Amino acid sequence: MKTSARLEQAISKLYTAFHNNTLNPECCKSCAVGNILDNTDTWKHLTEGHGSLNLTYVGKVNEAFGRKLNGYSPLELLKIEAAFLSGCGYKLPLSRKNRDSINRSSKEVMFNGMCAAVAILCELDDVANVMDFSKLFDFKEDKPVYELSF
Repeated sequence: MKTSARLEQAISKLYTAFHNNTLNPECCKSCAVGNILDNTDTWKHLTEGHGSLNLTYVGKVNEAFGRKLNGYSPLELLKIEAAFLSGCGYKLPLSRKNRDSINRSSKEVMFNGMCAAVAILCELDDVANVMDFSKLFDFKEDKPVYELSF
């Protein structure tokens, strides 16, 4: 499967952050988008709130001028972050009220969030979700449809 450089870099950064335990949904530098943007928080000025899909004036201007951050438009970044937060179990936009019940140190919570972010990343590049392994379990006449190759 041919993928874009931006997709490969984004997935690589999320993978590294996941395994280094540096994904933190409540920190703008360590969340999905923070990691994709090299652990910077400049992207937070593009949104009305963490997890919101509404662009601020600054976000709208950057979007209108076609500005890209590591290959992603401001609106694409907000979609990625919203998917990550939703995947972690947060209600959006993020607020103090809905932070108590999420275990940020849980690998399962971070994995679910990362999977949701990767699904959006793949959708944005119009490629099949690289995290979808369900085809491996397709069968026809008691034989697998797809072979597992290494």
